[in-house]
Amino acid sequence: VQLQASGGGLVRAGGSLRLSCVASGRTFRNYHMGWFRQAPGKEREFVAAITWGGGTTDYADSVKGRFTISREDAVNTVYLQMNGLEPEDSAVYYCAADSQYGQIRRGRGNYWGKGTQVTVSS
Repeated sequence: VQLQASGGGLVRAGGSLRLSCVASGRTFRNYHMGWFRQAPGKEREFVAAITWGGGTTDYADSVKGRFTISREDAVNTVYLQMNGLEPEDSAVYYCAADSQYGQIRRGRGNYWGKGTQVTVSS
């Protein structure tokens, strides 16, 4: 699976962005998907995940109620809608795919895309 994330940018605190991750190469609907982020000097951290059927989603406590993960299998895309952005959300955001949901939740996805930069100004 090849993954390409996009949608990052510069936004003021309180603003919104929607990230997209387009998959190609294999059957997208068979994969669980996740979003992760890494800020300078920090380890990569889990943000959100969604099962292959879209029936289950999980979020990091820091983004619950503000971020929403969704997927549209018809266009091989997973989204991350980010509302109420805070300066602490600034990071490079990555999408990942794996056939095992547990691997996604543990940040060990088999496939990773290049990141997209999100910068939130105060």
